[in-house]
Amino acid sequence: MTPMTGALLDRALIEEATKKSGLVWVEAPGVPARALWHVWHEGAACVVGDGPGEQPLPGLADGGTAEVTVRSKDKGGRLVSWAATVVELAPRSEAWTAAVGELKGKRLNAPDAETMPERWARECRVLRLEPTGATSPLPDGSLAEAPLPTPATTRRPVPAALPRLLLGRKRRRR
Repeated sequence: MTPMTGALLDRALIEEATKKSGLVWVEAPGVPARALWHVWHEGAACVVGDGPGEQPLPGLADGGTAEVTVRSKDKGGRLVSWAATVVELAPRSEAWTAAVGELKGKRLNAPDAETMPERWARECRVLRLEPTGATSPLPDGSLAEAPLPTPATTRRPVPAALPRLLLGRKRRRR
């Protein structure tokens, strides 16, 4: 296989895998990898975030780099990891409008579906993660890590009545 053929195959793998996966893991230099929802639009993964109620985009800055890992939608395993250049789209520009049109259709549970693009223009950032063409070799191990800390944790003691409800024990009548 020639280097040109290998580059074309890598590009095709990146595009197909990223298109089909609704979630990618993005790691910026010095920042742990974070799961982000995205859409594939015009040769890049587009993400929106850093606003109230939207996903955080830590460490992703215009002109910076990132490592994107794509998982299988069916099995959840790693398919490919690729290097990306981060490009921030200017609000209301032609490229921003096109990307937001795609992102809007994929945003789940939005509290303000009709006014969402205006809110994104005011309060959020829309980024393109453009592949540089370089893919990383797949790791030998699992690379499993503990989840990042979050205030969304709701671990509390089990209510006393729950075992009776789940196991279906009836109260005895006297």
